[in-house]
Amino acid sequence: MPHKPAWFREDKVFVSYAPTVGINKDGEELFVVDPETGLRTSEIDDQIKADVIALVDNLETTDTSRWIDVGSPESQLLAVPNYFDERSIRDFQVLMESPEFEGYTSKTIGELIHSGTLESSHGHGSPSADFRTGHVPYIKVSDIRAGQVNINPTNRVPDVVAERFWKGKESGLKAFDLITPIRTSKNIGEFALIMPGQERVVLTKEVLVLRASGNAPFDNFYLLWAMTLKAVRRQWDRIVFMQTNREDVGKRYEEIRIPVPPSREEADNCSKAFRNYYLGTQKLRDDFLSYLAGEDKHYIFMASAVASVEEIVDDSEPATD
Repeated sequence: MPHKPAWFREDKVFVSYAPTVGINKDGEELFVVDPETGLRTSEIDDQIKADVIALVDNLETTDTSRWIDVGSPESQLLAVPNYFDERSIRDFQVLMESPEFEGYTSKTIGELIHSGTLESSHGHGSPSADFRTGHVPYIKVSDIRAGQVNINPTNRVPDVVAERFWKGKESGLKAFDLITPIRTSKNIGEFALIMPGQERVVLTKEVLVLRASGNAPFDNFYLLWAMTLKAVRRQWDRIVFMQTNREDVGKRYEEIRIPVPPSREEADNCSKAFRNYYLGTQKLRDDFLSYLAGEDKHYIFMASAVASVEEIVDDSEPATD
Protein backbone atom coordinates (compact mmCIF):
# COMPACT_ATOMS: atom_id res chain seq x y z
CA MET A 1 0.00 0.00 0.00
CA PRO A 2 1.23 3.52 -0.77
CA HIS A 3 2.47 5.52 2.18
CA LYS A 4 0.03 8.11 3.52
CA PRO A 5 1.53 11.06 5.38
CA ALA A 6 0.16 11.84 8.83
CA TRP A 7 -1.56 14.98 7.59
CA PHE A 8 -3.47 13.22 4.77
CA ARG A 9 -7.29 13.05 5.00
CA GLU A 10 -9.47 10.90 2.75
CA ASP A 11 -12.49 13.18 2.82
CA LYS A 12 -10.86 16.62 2.81
CA VAL A 13 -8.56 18.81 0.71
CA PHE A 14 -6.04 21.19 2.23
CA VAL A 15 -6.19 24.71 0.76
CA SER A 16 -3.79 27.57 1.36
CA TYR A 17 -4.89 31.07 0.30
CA ALA A 18 -1.70 32.74 1.45
CA PRO A 19 -1.02 36.02 -0.37
CA THR A 20 2.69 35.41 -1.05
CA VAL A 21 4.77 32.59 -2.52
CA GLY A 22 8.25 34.08 -2.30
CA ILE A 23 8.20 35.42 -5.87
CA ASN A 24 7.22 38.90 -7.07
CA LYS A 25 5.35 39.77 -10.27
CA ASP A 26 8.65 39.89 -12.20
CA GLY A 27 9.60 36.37 -11.17
CA GLU A 28 12.27 37.60 -8.78
CA GLU A 29 12.59 36.72 -5.11
CA LEU A 30 10.10 38.53 -2.90
CA PHE A 31 11.71 39.83 0.27
CA VAL A 32 10.05 40.92 3.50
CA VAL A 33 10.14 44.71 3.87
CA ASP A 34 10.94 46.17 7.28
CA PRO A 35 7.96 48.46 8.09
CA GLU A 36 10.14 50.78 10.17
CA THR A 37 12.94 51.35 7.67
CA GLY A 38 11.04 50.70 4.45
CA LEU A 39 13.96 48.56 3.27
CA ARG A 40 14.08 44.95 2.10
CA THR A 41 15.36 42.36 4.56
CA SER A 42 17.12 39.11 3.66
CA GLU A 43 14.00 37.10 4.60
CA ILE A 44 11.92 35.65 1.75
CA ASP A 45 8.20 36.47 1.98
CA ASP A 46 6.67 33.04 1.39
CA GLN A 47 3.49 32.53 3.41
CA ILE A 48 2.48 29.41 1.47
CA LYS A 49 5.68 27.72 2.60
CA ALA A 50 4.80 28.62 6.19
CA ASP A 51 1.32 27.09 5.71
CA VAL A 52 2.78 23.85 4.37
CA ILE A 53 5.34 23.62 7.20
CA ALA A 54 2.57 24.13 9.76
CA LEU A 55 0.58 21.31 8.16
CA VAL A 56 3.42 18.80 7.68
CA ASP A 57 5.31 19.40 10.90
CA ASN A 58 2.48 20.18 13.32
CA LEU A 59 -0.73 18.99 11.57
CA GLU A 60 -2.07 22.53 11.99
CA THR A 61 -3.79 25.09 9.82
CA THR A 62 -2.96 28.78 9.91
CA ASP A 63 -4.90 31.99 9.42
CA THR A 64 -4.38 31.55 5.67
CA SER A 65 -5.20 27.84 5.29
CA ARG A 66 -8.10 25.46 5.93
CA TRP A 67 -9.61 22.07 5.05
CA ILE A 68 -12.39 21.70 2.45
CA ASP A 69 -14.80 18.74 2.35
CA VAL A 70 -14.37 16.62 -0.78
CA GLY A 71 -17.56 16.65 -2.85
CA SER A 72 -18.99 19.81 -1.27
CA PRO A 73 -20.33 22.48 -3.67
CA GLU A 74 -17.47 24.81 -2.78
CA SER A 75 -14.88 22.11 -3.61
CA GLN A 76 -15.66 22.75 -7.28
CA LEU A 77 -13.78 26.04 -6.90
CA LEU A 78 -10.55 24.58 -5.54
CA ALA A 79 -8.63 26.19 -8.40
CA VAL A 80 -9.27 29.59 -6.75
CA PRO A 81 -7.80 29.35 -3.22
CA ASN A 82 -8.69 32.94 -2.36
CA TYR A 83 -12.38 32.01 -2.41
CA PHE A 84 -11.88 29.95 0.75
CA ASP A 85 -10.43 32.81 2.78
CA GLU A 86 -13.01 33.19 5.55
CA ARG A 87 -11.31 36.01 7.42
CA SER A 88 -13.58 38.67 5.97
CA ILE A 89 -16.65 36.59 6.85
CA ARG A 90 -15.41 36.18 10.43
CA ASP A 91 -14.72 39.92 10.64
CA PHE A 92 -18.29 40.60 9.55
CA GLN A 93 -19.66 38.22 12.18
CA VAL A 94 -17.62 40.00 14.86
CA LEU A 95 -19.02 43.33 13.68
CA MET A 96 -22.59 42.04 13.87
CA GLU A 97 -22.03 40.88 17.46
CA SER A 98 -20.91 44.34 18.59
CA PRO A 99 -23.27 46.53 20.69
CA GLU A 100 -23.55 49.00 17.81
CA PHE A 101 -25.49 46.42 15.78
CA GLU A 102 -27.84 45.19 18.47
CA GLY A 103 -31.22 44.46 16.89
CA TYR A 104 -29.78 44.16 13.38
CA THR A 105 -29.93 41.03 11.25
CA SER A 106 -27.81 40.25 8.21
CA LYS A 107 -28.67 39.16 4.69
CA THR A 108 -26.72 38.49 1.53
CA ILE A 109 -27.24 40.68 -1.52
CA GLY A 110 -28.75 37.64 -3.22
CA GLU A 111 -31.25 37.10 -0.40
CA LEU A 112 -32.25 40.77 -0.51
CA ILE A 113 -32.71 40.67 -4.28
CA HIS A 114 -34.75 37.47 -4.26
CA SER A 115 -36.99 38.78 -1.45
CA GLY A 116 -37.68 41.97 -3.38
CA THR A 117 -35.90 44.19 -0.85
CA LEU A 118 -33.30 45.18 -3.44
CA GLU A 119 -33.73 45.79 -7.15
CA SER A 120 -30.76 44.91 -9.33
CA SER A 121 -29.71 45.26 -12.93
CA HIS A 122 -26.58 45.42 -15.02
CA GLY A 123 -25.15 48.01 -17.36
CA HIS A 124 -26.56 48.69 -20.79
CA GLY A 125 -23.63 47.76 -23.01
CA SER A 126 -20.40 49.03 -24.47
CA PRO A 127 -20.70 51.17 -27.61
CA SER A 128 -17.56 51.14 -29.71
CA ALA A 129 -15.37 54.22 -29.96
CA ASP A 130 -16.69 55.27 -33.38
CA PHE A 131 -20.17 55.79 -31.87
CA ARG A 132 -18.93 58.25 -29.22
CA THR A 133 -19.83 61.43 -31.07
CA GLY A 134 -23.05 62.57 -29.38
CA HIS A 135 -24.38 64.09 -26.16
CA VAL A 136 -25.30 61.14 -23.89
CA PRO A 137 -22.44 60.22 -21.52
CA TYR A 138 -21.02 56.70 -21.74
CA ILE A 139 -19.79 55.54 -18.32
CA LYS A 140 -16.87 53.09 -18.14
CA VAL A 141 -15.71 51.22 -15.04
CA SER A 142 -12.79 53.65 -14.71
CA ASP A 143 -15.30 56.52 -14.30
CA ILE A 144 -16.56 55.09 -10.99
CA ARG A 145 -14.31 56.62 -8.35
CA ALA A 146 -14.52 57.84 -4.74
CA GLY A 147 -18.28 57.44 -4.44
CA GLN A 148 -18.99 59.48 -7.57
CA VAL A 149 -19.68 58.86 -11.25
CA ASN A 150 -17.18 61.02 -13.10
CA ILE A 151 -18.54 61.86 -16.54
CA ASN A 152 -15.91 62.08 -19.28
CA PRO A 153 -17.13 64.60 -21.90
CA THR A 154 -15.03 62.86 -24.58
CA ASN A 155 -17.08 59.65 -24.15
CA ARG A 156 -20.59 60.53 -25.31
CA VAL A 157 -22.91 58.86 -27.80
CA PRO A 158 -25.87 60.11 -29.90
CA ASP A 159 -29.39 59.76 -28.50
CA VAL A 160 -30.31 57.13 -31.07
CA VAL A 161 -27.33 54.97 -30.01
CA ALA A 162 -28.13 55.45 -26.33
CA GLU A 163 -31.75 54.43 -26.89
CA ARG A 164 -30.61 51.33 -28.72
CA PHE A 165 -28.55 50.28 -25.69
CA TRP A 166 -31.33 51.32 -23.29
CA LYS A 167 -33.88 49.36 -25.38
CA GLY A 168 -36.20 52.35 -25.08
CA LYS A 169 -36.35 56.09 -24.53
CA GLU A 170 -35.08 55.99 -20.93
CA SER A 171 -32.04 54.46 -19.26
CA GLY A 172 -33.97 52.85 -16.40
CA LEU A 173 -31.68 54.56 -13.88
CA LYS A 174 -32.87 56.69 -10.98
CA ALA A 175 -31.18 59.36 -8.90
CA PHE A 176 -29.04 57.85 -6.13
CA ASP A 177 -28.91 54.35 -7.61
CA LEU A 178 -25.76 52.52 -6.50
CA ILE A 179 -23.34 51.22 -9.11
CA THR A 180 -20.11 49.25 -8.88
CA PRO A 181 -17.84 47.53 -11.39
CA ILE A 182 -18.17 43.74 -11.37
CA ARG A 183 -15.62 42.96 -14.07
CA THR A 184 -12.36 44.23 -15.57
CA SER A 185 -11.59 46.65 -12.77
CA LYS A 186 -9.58 47.02 -9.59
CA ASN A 187 -12.60 48.96 -8.25
CA ILE A 188 -14.89 45.94 -7.96
CA GLY A 189 -17.01 46.41 -4.83
CA GLU A 190 -16.46 50.17 -4.64
CA PHE A 191 -19.84 51.85 -5.00
CA ALA A 192 -20.81 55.24 -6.36
CA LEU A 193 -24.16 57.01 -6.58
CA ILE A 194 -25.91 58.18 -9.71
CA MET A 195 -26.51 61.86 -8.93
CA PRO A 196 -29.66 63.69 -10.07
CA GLY A 197 -29.08 64.75 -13.65
CA GLN A 198 -26.92 61.71 -14.41
CA GLU A 199 -29.80 59.32 -15.08
CA ARG A 200 -29.52 59.66 -18.87
CA VAL A 201 -26.23 57.84 -19.27
CA VAL A 202 -25.18 54.62 -20.94
CA LEU A 203 -23.50 52.34 -18.41
CA THR A 204 -20.94 49.82 -19.58
CA LYS A 205 -22.30 46.30 -19.26
CA GLU A 206 -19.62 45.42 -16.71
CA VAL A 207 -21.34 47.15 -13.77
CA LEU A 208 -23.97 46.20 -11.20
CA VAL A 209 -26.81 48.58 -10.32
CA LEU A 210 -28.55 48.26 -6.94
CA ARG A 211 -31.56 50.14 -5.57
CA ALA A 212 -33.55 49.82 -2.35
CA SER A 213 -37.12 48.86 -3.25
CA GLY A 214 -40.22 50.56 -1.91
CA ASN A 215 -40.71 47.92 0.81
CA ALA A 216 -37.11 47.96 2.04
CA PRO A 217 -36.51 49.08 5.66
CA PHE A 218 -33.83 51.45 4.35
CA ASP A 219 -33.03 53.77 1.44
CA ASN A 220 -30.11 54.02 -0.96
CA PHE A 221 -28.09 56.19 1.41
CA TYR A 222 -28.22 53.45 4.04
CA LEU A 223 -27.36 50.90 1.36
CA LEU A 224 -24.23 52.88 0.49
CA TRP A 225 -23.41 53.22 4.19
CA ALA A 226 -23.64 49.43 4.56
CA MET A 227 -21.66 48.67 1.40
CA THR A 228 -18.79 50.89 2.52
CA LEU A 229 -18.37 49.25 5.93
CA LYS A 230 -14.87 47.74 6.03
CA ALA A 231 -16.26 44.37 7.11
CA VAL A 232 -18.51 44.37 4.03
CA ARG A 233 -15.99 45.81 1.56
CA ARG A 234 -13.40 43.15 2.46
CA GLN A 235 -15.80 40.38 1.50
CA TRP A 236 -15.44 41.32 -2.16
CA ASP A 237 -11.78 40.26 -2.17
CA ARG A 238 -12.64 36.57 -1.90
CA ILE A 239 -15.15 36.52 -4.78
CA VAL A 240 -13.01 38.25 -7.42
CA PHE A 241 -11.70 35.61 -9.82
CA MET A 242 -9.43 36.13 -12.82
CA GLN A 243 -11.13 35.43 -16.15
CA THR A 244 -8.25 35.19 -18.62
CA ASN A 245 -6.47 38.42 -17.65
CA ARG A 246 -9.48 40.28 -16.25
CA GLU A 247 -11.08 40.42 -12.82
CA ASP A 248 -14.62 39.07 -12.64
CA VAL A 249 -17.18 38.27 -9.92
CA GLY A 250 -19.92 36.64 -12.00
CA LYS A 251 -22.99 36.28 -9.77
CA ARG A 252 -20.87 35.76 -6.69
CA TYR A 253 -21.70 39.32 -5.63
CA GLU A 254 -24.91 37.74 -4.30
CA GLU A 255 -22.80 36.17 -1.52
CA ILE A 256 -21.85 39.56 -0.01
CA ARG A 257 -23.51 39.92 3.39
CA ILE A 258 -24.64 43.28 4.80
CA PRO A 259 -26.35 44.40 8.02
CA VAL A 260 -30.12 44.91 7.85
CA PRO A 261 -31.51 47.54 10.26
CA PRO A 262 -34.44 46.83 12.60
CA SER A 263 -36.33 49.89 11.36
CA ARG A 264 -36.29 52.70 8.82
CA GLU A 265 -35.68 55.17 11.64
CA GLU A 266 -32.52 53.32 12.68
CA ALA A 267 -31.38 53.12 9.06
CA ASP A 268 -31.86 56.86 8.53
CA ASN A 269 -30.10 57.66 11.78
CA CYS A 270 -26.91 55.68 11.12
CA SER A 271 -26.66 56.80 7.49
CA LYS A 272 -27.37 60.48 8.21
CA ALA A 273 -23.84 61.64 7.34
CA PHE A 274 -24.04 59.94 3.92
CA ARG A 275 -27.44 61.49 3.20
CA ASN A 276 -26.30 64.94 4.25
CA TYR A 277 -23.12 64.72 2.19
CA TYR A 278 -24.78 63.69 -1.07
CA LEU A 279 -27.78 66.00 -0.72
CA GLY A 280 -25.46 68.83 0.26
CA THR A 281 -23.20 68.07 -2.69
CA GLN A 282 -26.19 68.14 -5.00
CA LYS A 283 -27.32 71.53 -3.64
CA LEU A 284 -23.85 72.99 -4.32
CA ARG A 285 -23.83 71.35 -7.72
CA ASP A 286 -27.22 72.83 -8.65
CA ASP A 287 -26.08 76.29 -7.55
CA PHE A 288 -22.92 75.95 -9.63
CA LEU A 289 -24.80 74.77 -12.72
CA SER A 290 -27.26 77.65 -12.36
CA TYR A 291 -24.33 80.06 -12.32
CA LEU A 292 -22.77 78.46 -15.39
CA ALA A 293 -26.08 78.59 -17.26
CA GLY A 294 -26.50 82.27 -16.40
CA GLU A 295 -22.98 83.26 -17.40
CA ASP A 296 -22.86 81.25 -20.65
CA LYS A 297 -19.11 81.74 -20.96
CA HIS A 298 -17.69 78.59 -19.38
CA TYR A 299 -17.35 75.06 -20.73
CA ILE A 300 -17.74 72.49 -17.95
CA PHE A 301 -19.74 69.37 -18.75
CA MET A 302 -21.26 67.90 -15.60
CA ALA A 303 -24.63 66.32 -16.40
CA SER A 304 -27.42 66.04 -18.94
CA ALA A 305 -30.02 67.63 -16.67
CA VAL A 306 -30.39 69.53 -13.41
CA ALA A 307 -32.70 68.36 -10.61
CA SER A 308 -34.01 70.64 -7.88
CA VAL A 309 -32.98 70.01 -4.30
CA GLU A 310 -36.65 70.00 -3.29
CA GLU A 311 -37.26 67.02 -5.57
CA ILE A 312 -34.24 65.21 -4.13
CA VAL A 313 -35.41 65.64 -0.54
CA ASP A 314 -38.92 64.46 -1.43
CA ASP A 315 -37.53 61.36 -3.10
CA SER A 316 -35.44 60.53 -0.04
CA GLU A 317 -38.41 60.49 2.34
CA PRO A 318 -39.92 57.10 3.23
CA ALA A 319 -43.01 56.20 1.27
CA THR A 320 -46.36 56.61 3.04
CA ASP A 321 -49.79 55.24 2.23
